[in-house]
Amino acid sequence: MRLRKILATVLAFCMASAATGPSKDSLSVSMKRDNQRLKCADSTGRSMCLEKGLPVYSFFPKRVFLIKDYFVFYYFYYKFVLYLCGKMPVKKADIPQYDLDNFRPVHRVDVVSSSFGYNALDKSKFIPDFELYSSVGLVGSVGPLRSEFYRISITVSGSVDMQIGLEQFRLQPRTIGFTVPHQIFQKDNISKDAFGYYMLFKATFLQDLLPAVRLPEEFPFFGLNGTPLFRMSEDELNRIIGLVQKMDEEIQLSRSGKAKAVQLYLYLLLLEARRSYERQGLNNDTTVSAGDHLVSRFYRLVAIHYLSKRQVSDYAQLLGVSANHLNKMVKEITGRTASDCIREMLAQEAKLLLRYTDNSISEIAYKLDFSDPASFNRFFKASANATPLSWRKMHI
Repeated sequence: MRLRKILATVLAFCMASAATGPSKDSLSVSMKRDNQRLKCADSTGRSMCLEKGLPVYSFFPKRVFLIKDYFVFYYFYYKFVLYLCGKMPVKKADIPQYDLDNFRPVHRVDVVSSSFGYNALDKSKFIPDFELYSSVGLVGSVGPLRSEFYRISITVSGSVDMQIGLEQFRLQPRTIGFTVPHQIFQKDNISKDAFGYYMLFKATFLQDLLPAVRLPEEFPFFGLNGTPLFRMSEDELNRIIGLVQKMDEEIQLSRSGKAKAVQLYLYLLLLEARRSYERQGLNNDTTVSAGDHLVSRFYRLVAIHYLSKRQVSDYAQLLGVSANHLNKMVKEITGRTASDCIREMLAQEAKLLLRYTDNSISEIAYKLDFSDPASFNRFFKASANATPLSWRKMHI
């Protein structure tokens, strides 16, 4: 009974304190009293203070304490009360890295009419490290964001715009697409008649069949030099959809060995995709011009290294060409300079930090290795036609 009274008293104290905070008037009065005491500590003011009945201080450390004590006390008192009452704000310092455990609210609506895959599946039936959905219940746009898993999308009808790093794609019917962990990814402009399927899986999901480090070797569309999106024939699409439906059947029926069965169906799906990839000659560099291939590799390297490598010469060295040749090829094919591409990727990072974190403009500037906030403001305004602060207000 006594414990209940103590807890009730603490709770009431927390609620009252969190609602009102420290009193500005009491702080002002306290500071005035301290100023009087400081005057009394001066030898010329001793007699006056004694006449007024005020205490006399003679040690310098005491004078310093009188200035600080109220600020320190009230600051930590207020923070402590907020902490006790659960009202301490949590600072979002970094761009969220979405895992399967926290990604669903980002790409799905709450109520879904379809029972396909994980659309409305009870969590008790989930297979670890893997998820399967149809586009029914997909939100209107996704990202830009980073995720820690692989993604496979199959567009059956309609169209979708997708951006992976600096590369922009228009997904049309019979398109299959692949993204890998840690890429900056975005989907929008989803047409009303769009329909398809998509799978999300962690690197560990296929570990028994194929280690994650060998995925790009076995399936080149996951690799740096591969083509991440391509169209299939009608027959190839139907075979892919058949495997997707087999996965759904295993998920819904919850038969023994369903996780292994889904792993095998996923591997077969990747194999079918690779056969289509090879049939179209996408694994052969001769199907695209040397310039297009160079620019594609440059884009993907920038998407990986843009925070640590800011010079065109850095990427020229990675690609084994001269900086002048790289600049020339990028300019001919894209109409932009190689430096423009690096700046665009950096601007994407800045937008993610502005949108998803509570970092101040100055903190973001220094995090992105700008010499000062003014330089960052000029860079961002040239890229986004808005100041960082105004852009943040428009997108939060």
